Amino acid sequence: MGILVSLIVLSLLVFFHELGHFVAARRLGVQVDVFSVGFGKKIYSKMIGTTEWSISAIPLGGYVKMKGQDDSDPTKVSYDNDSYNSKKPWERIIILLAGPFANFLLAFFLYLAIANIGIPKLLPIVGNVGENTPALVAGMQKGDKVIAVNGVTINYWEEIGKQINKSNNSRVDLVIIRDNRRINLLLTPKIIDDKNIFEESIKRRIIGISALGEVVQVTYDLVDGVSYAWDETKKASVLIFQSVQKLITGAISSDKVGGIITIVDVTSQASAAGIVSLLFFTALISVNLGVLNLLPIPALDGGHIMFNLYEIVRGKAPTEKALYQMTIAGWVMLFGLMFLGLYNDINRLIGG
Repeated sequence: MGILVSLIVLSLLVFFHELGHFVAARRLGVQVDVFSVGFGKKIYSKMIGTTEWSISAIPLGGYVKMKGQDDSDPTKVSYDNDSYNSKKPWERIIILLAGPFANFLLAFFLYLAIANIGIPKLLPIVGNVGENTPALVAGMQKGDKVIAVNGVTINYWEEIGKQINKSNNSRVDLVIIRDNRRINLLLTPKIIDDKNIFEESIKRRIIGISALGEVVQVTYDLVDGVSYAWDETKKASVLIFQSVQKLITGAISSDKVGGIITIVDVTSQASAAGIVSLLFFTALISVNLGVLNLLPIPALDGGHIMFNLYEIVRGKAPTEKALYQMTIAGWVMLFGLMFLGLYNDINRLIGG
């Protein structure tokens, strides 16, 4: 069941990405010959208008084949009025950007749906107070509810750590509720060595408490939901951009690159955890697909955007020979990344 859900999610993300290209191309008068979800042998196809809509055997991607554009052979061009090549560079850039934009838009609507379904959040109620910790020294107890940190109102558990680490002061002013009484506490956080999500060494301030585990479902109205969806889409985009940057610079080891097996596995786990978890992960993968397609690799949308920007600046397109060589190099890079991800997936499976 998990594998089926994973394939449906991947197919949905690919469909929306290619739909973005399709809509933009048609709006700009470009003939779209084929709209395919999947690669390889076609297992189903139907002509709708002048476009062949198909589902292919390998559900790990998809493509929109526009008249005069062929990634497998960039020398195959057409200069008819309804061809991709006849359009101005800025028009081609719009068509290319439309795919990633569709993924960002899909992620936004998924986060909006999550905001309406309800997001589980931990309440700021103390469960355990560690030994020899600032919290214990200050007199914190199990069941205390944190309502403010340094004057900032606290609604959920996650906000406590953020405010403690955000403060520049050496001491932290906490306001708690205990037995319906409001109590002010002054603590000096302990500084520890920790790892961030990229496994980089960081310093973190802690006071030594853990959550009781009480959860509340938080829902948003339309206005707040739109704000939440916008913020989450931005956060996911920044996270993926930073991940790519750190991978390129070597801050993240290449063995952290995951492939299709990892995606299927995590999607299966997310679907088992519930609809909200599945929507969260689907939105993140959608943003990931949008960001990665903007990378300036010749076989991707970002690479084609780079070619068109070159044409705008220089007043002429790159030569067919240069386009061909760079596209081949792009495919080599893509296949290399795919095999690296698959290799890491298999290593993780073998290593448990």
